[in-house]
Formats: sequence, C-alpha cells, structure tokens
Amino acid sequence: MVISLILGIFVGTVLGLTGAGGGILAVPVLVAGMGWSMQQAAPVALVAVVGGAVIGALEGLRKRLVRYRAAILMAVTGVPFTAVGLHVAQVLPQRWLMGLFGITMLFVGVRLLMQRHEVASMSLEVSMRTVGRIDPKTGRFQWSWGTGFLLGSIGAFAGFLTGLLGVGGGFVIVPMLRRFTNVSMHGVVATSLMVIALVGTGGIVVALTYGVVMPVKATVLFALATALGMVVGRQLSSRLSGHHVQRGFAVVLITVAIGLVILAIFSR
Repeated sequence: MVISLILGIFVGTVLGLTGAGGGILAVPVLVAGMGWSMQQAAPVALVAVVGGAVIGALEGLRKRLVRYRAAILMAVTGVPFTAVGLHVAQVLPQRWLMGLFGITMLFVGVRLLMQRHEVASMSLEVSMRTVGRIDPKTGRFQWSWGTGFLLGSIGAFAGFLTGLLGVGGGFVIVPMLRRFTNVSMHGVVATSLMVIALVGTGGIVVALTYGVVMPVKATVLFALATALGMVVGRQLSSRLSGHHVQRGFAVVLITVAIGLVILAIFSR
C-alpha cells in the first residue's frame, strides 16, 4: 500500500499545481503503478478527482464565484450520462480504452500548449459566439432555451467522459464556458469544479451500483495521499511561474499520452 501513498501524493501535488485538470493523470498513474486495468483504475481515480474538486468548489462558493444554477443543470444532465460512459468502458477492450484515453490526453496537452494563442483569438470573437450571457445588473445568467441547451449539452458530454475515462471533464467544461459564455475566468473555473464534484460523485455511485469493485484500503489511502499532495502542490504553486507549470504539465501529458497510444497499439 506504500505505492498507493506515493502515487496519491504525486497526483495530489499535480492537482495542487495545476488545478482539477491535473486529475487526468490519476488513471494512467494507477494503471502503471498498481498494474490495474483502465476499468479498475478509473473509479478509484475519480474519487481523488472529486475530493480535489469539492475543496475547490467550496472555496468558490465562499467567494461567490460559482454559477450554482448552471452547475446544477450541468450536473442533472451529466450524471445520467456517466452510466452510459461507464457501460461503454466496461464493454470496450482494454487496448481501445487505453488508446482513447491517450488520444484524449494528447488533445488536452496540445491545447494547453496553444492556450495563450486561443485566449487572444477568443477575446476577439467572444461577443459573436456568446450564447449564455451574464446580466450586468443582476450578475446572473440571462436564461433562455439556448442557454439551457448549451449548459445541458456541456454537462452531458462531461458526464459521459467521467463514466468512460474516470476524469472530471474540466478540460471540456472550462473551454466551452469560456467560448460560449461571458462568465469570468475565475467564475468558469469555480463553476467547473462544482460540476466535477457533483457529476463525479454521481459517477462513483453509478459505478458502485453497476457492480464495479474498488479496493477499499487502496482507494482510501490514495484519496488521503492525494489530499496531502494537494497541500504540497498549493504551497509550491505560489513559488513557481504559472506559465512554466502549465507548459511543463502539457509536456508531461503529451509524453504519457504517446506512451499510452503506443501500448494500445502493441498490446494484445
């Protein structure tokens, strides 16, 4: 169980440095370190991701940054789709699931490297693409069928990925909210964390009712070690350049992603 502690501290440190998106490393870390299958690792990794998201969401609620109505809507549409994603994960061959996860990580890593350029282009087009608008008078969404459909769709896709890959879906929620709403970046991140906490919790419940067995001792140790690592990561984040951390994290993701794709290609 020492391995669970070491892996949890590593994942937690990455979470503390990078935010909830760092949880995407939890599954490949457990697969490589514990020798588990993707199907075994995903629910355990989700426990750690949810723990980090809950902490961030509570902090966001305290600072009144969370768009909680939008988060609840995304969670309501997202949780049922975790069951769909989990079912697909259980029937997919290991190599296909590993390859899909690798491709997802590769997408996230490349996007992180290109993020500065994306932000510049998005700032020029945001007024044309905004579907969900915040009323400057009330500070709340101007609700419409379009806004509801947008948020519900984002939640459904994030829920599907949560069940399929054991990830929080923040890498989908954040860019979509940034592109199609005028919520501030701090509000987007806080709202995303609440969605991850709610959908991830639902995903864990769905996994348990589906019959997925999570080793209790290893799961608890991994989750506690992840929480400890988050504290370490947050302390380090105040001393490191955010730009350098993001680029380093992107390089790690791309490297791991390539490794997963190669393993998927050559595994039997």
